[in-house]
Amino acid sequence: QVQLVESGGGLVQTGGSLRLSCAASGRAFSAPTFSRYTMAWFRQAPGKEREFVAGISWIGGRTYYPDSVKGRFTISRDNSKNTVDLRMNSLNPEDTAVYYCAARLYGSERSDNRDDYNYWGQGTQVTVSS
Repeated sequence: QVQLVESGGGLVQTGGSLRLSCAASGRAFSAPTFSRYTMAWFRQAPGKEREFVAGISWIGGRTYYPDSVKGRFTISRDNSKNTVDLRMNSLNPEDTAVYYCAARLYGSERSDNRDDYNYWGQGTQVTVSS
């Protein structure tokens, strides 16, 4: 069974920070296979489309962010632990959403189309109060 499990969401005030984590498990992610997956974070606010917020490549650790979060969000991965994190700083109410971890075999860290990803987590809620 393949699983992506997010954690770290919660309620934070405007200007605050949160760190989300995603743990990958299952045969598809067993070492060294996890290192072959490009990982990403998406988010979805009520009534809106799911939006790409960060990607990290399967090799080289290249990262990519849309302008909406660039300079505030940082994605990182630890292939020895099968985890990918999203550090979020300077949060504002517009960042309120359910955040999802996603994985695709190989591919580009710039892949911002949800259809490109094979595996998804169940999501974790992030709420930023004003």
